[in-house]
Amino acid sequence: MILKDKVAIITGSARGIGKSIATLFARQGAKVVISDIADEIGEKTAQEIRELGGEAIYLHCDVSDPEDVERLIRSTVESFGRLDILVNNAGITRDSLLVRMRDEDWNRVISINLTGTFNCTRAAAKVMMRQRDGCIINIASVAGIMGNVGQVNYSASKAGVIGITKSAARELAGRGVRVNAIAPGFIMTEMTAKLPEAERERILEMVPLGKPGTPEDVANVALFLASDAARYITGQVIRVDGGMVMG
Repeated sequence: MILKDKVAIITGSARGIGKSIATLFARQGAKVVISDIADEIGEKTAQEIRELGGEAIYLHCDVSDPEDVERLIRSTVESFGRLDILVNNAGITRDSLLVRMRDEDWNRVISINLTGTFNCTRAAAKVMMRQRDGCIINIASVAGIMGNVGQVNYSASKAGVIGITKSAARELAGRGVRVNAIAPGFIMTEMTAKLPEAERERILEMVPLGKPGTPEDVANVALFLASDAARYITGQVIRVDGGMVMG
């Protein structure tokens, strides 16, 4: 129970990696806030965690809307009295080759993945700075490090998330708030399951371990970063990618 009595918000946690992180945090004693725009699935996820003996609530939030984010943070503090951990996981893809990419596909990915991370980090930091304690974990991507064909918007957003991570870590360290990022590689989720078989095989050829990761692989690293075992780690980007990116 290494997160006993900690309060954690995980955005985009109705399913996939976010759900795995929320479930693991709850198993380790955290009070978790499931946050998403998929209300029915989000409520179901919170209920599943409660049935496992954990403590969880669901709060609707569109991370691209600053007012929605402020409500999320305020409601969390009203419900649990504090905020110890924020995991910025909410994200989308709208893949297309650069010359064919529509303005709306660029803008929507940036607004959710990058601006959403900014909105949530800014709002949570205000609470954590007053507490002089807190941990923020941003879910980036190896695409933000190495780029990816057909993902100019996604890669740009995740590179920006890494920039937010490093800058926020420097700004908030003096108030006892740590900020780190996780950069997953090829993780089996609903999002990656939609890829054509040939594309999945192409990606796997770049993975030295020769297999995709699981949401649990990412959740385990998030748990470490959220715990006191990582109390001297901030401003870092930890890749969970089977060796796809080295150096």
